[in-house]
Amino acid sequence: MTTPGPTPAAPRTTHLGVPTMAMLVVGSMVGAGVFSLPRQFAEATGAAGALVAWGVAGAGTLMLALVFQNLALRRPDLDAGVYAYAKAGFGEYLGFFSAFGYWASACVGNVTYWVLITSTLGAVFPALGSGDTLLAVAVGSVGLWVTFLLVRRGIREATAVNRVVTVAKLLPIVVFVVLAVVAFDPAVFADNWGGSPGSGTLLDQVRGTMLATAFVFLGVEGASTFSRHARRRKDVGRATMLGFGSVFALFASVTIVPYGILPAEEIARLDEPSMGGVLDAAFGSWGTTFVSVGLVVSVLGAYLAWTLMAAEVLFVAARDGDMPRFLRASNAHDAPVPALAMSTGLAQAVLLLTLASEDAFDFALELTGSLVLIPYLLAAAYGVRLYRRDQGARGALVVAAAATAYTTWLVYAAGVDHLLVVFVVYAPASVLFVLTRREQGRRWFSGRERVVLAVSLVGAVVGLVALLTGWVRL
Repeated sequence: MTTPGPTPAAPRTTHLGVPTMAMLVVGSMVGAGVFSLPRQFAEATGAAGALVAWGVAGAGTLMLALVFQNLALRRPDLDAGVYAYAKAGFGEYLGFFSAFGYWASACVGNVTYWVLITSTLGAVFPALGSGDTLLAVAVGSVGLWVTFLLVRRGIREATAVNRVVTVAKLLPIVVFVVLAVVAFDPAVFADNWGGSPGSGTLLDQVRGTMLATAFVFLGVEGASTFSRHARRRKDVGRATMLGFGSVFALFASVTIVPYGILPAEEIARLDEPSMGGVLDAAFGSWGTTFVSVGLVVSVLGAYLAWTLMAAEVLFVAARDGDMPRFLRASNAHDAPVPALAMSTGLAQAVLLLTLASEDAFDFALELTGSLVLIPYLLAAAYGVRLYRRDQGARGALVVAAAATAYTTWLVYAAGVDHLLVVFVVYAPASVLFVLTRREQGRRWFSGRERVVLAVSLVGAVVGLVALLTGWVRL
């Protein structure tokens, strides 16, 4: 008679409080984008347009953050909010697309971090270039897989590192704002009020900044993504609002104060990180070095937070039967290792693709912002659908409608070319959906899902043709 062996230990469940979850929100929002904001905005608009753009982006993102807060309380049974809300509102296939798009956005966003790190180090090591050389890709690849080894040790260890890094990376950004305020010249700011010649109308200028603002606000839903780890469900909403409120003024300040130091045309020509170039102009050559050190710390922290979130979305989707079952596995440290490996693999593929792009950083940044728009739109629209028949939730309905309008505006502002590239990325993902349905012994697509599939395939074909003919460029 065989003696039964010991029962395997169940994976530990990690419970996170408000401060830690808020740090995840801040850690994922404050990353590569903030260091490039001066140039990104100066290329598109002047001081007036920047103020309007932040008003629109801040109000819109606040509405989106409130949607996540309200839904976390109203539907505490739904984990990994962005994906789960799309599924609850619009069915399994669109929920799957939301999960895939959000995950892909996180993975591509991680590429921007390594491109920016290597391009920053390129000032010291010329072989790294602008982050798009073979050596730069090799360095980034090593960083990708070292982080994979760290995160697979568990959520608790990774979030502890994230707390330390988040505090450390905020310091140089705050110092930049303080020094820029000291050097601020009202006359230069007045000259930059309307933007560079040929900037277009104010609407055109504001539209030109939208992908940049969408990119830097990615992560506002970070606490919602980790809702299964929250000690209390209401902590998700508190952490979301705390994280958003902590960074909005910082982002706007980083963008606005440079208009009082340099002409917009010069800001638009600065190398990345453009924050360093602004300090150089005001205080001497040490500015770039100071900002570069802060950038490396900041980007590494944001990369860690986004690696966690990307894997979490795949894990929860697989656990709920919306991704292949191999992705639902986790180790004894509560780390979803297969999902982590798949996330790192996609980031690796996109990092290699930057070798063929005209501007590696802008390519990864714009693709990241474009990919996440559909998941955000579906989550906001689910809020409208949930509250529209609830007489006691008129305030929540107004918030959800405003968030839906804002995310619809973002899709419009992104433009047709970015939407077509998104279809090229989304359409092949249906293979994972088919694999999931086969595992469950179900029909691959329902009648309504076939319509969605047809739209995605047509969009992908048009997108591929546009890429091959040069109408759309990477």
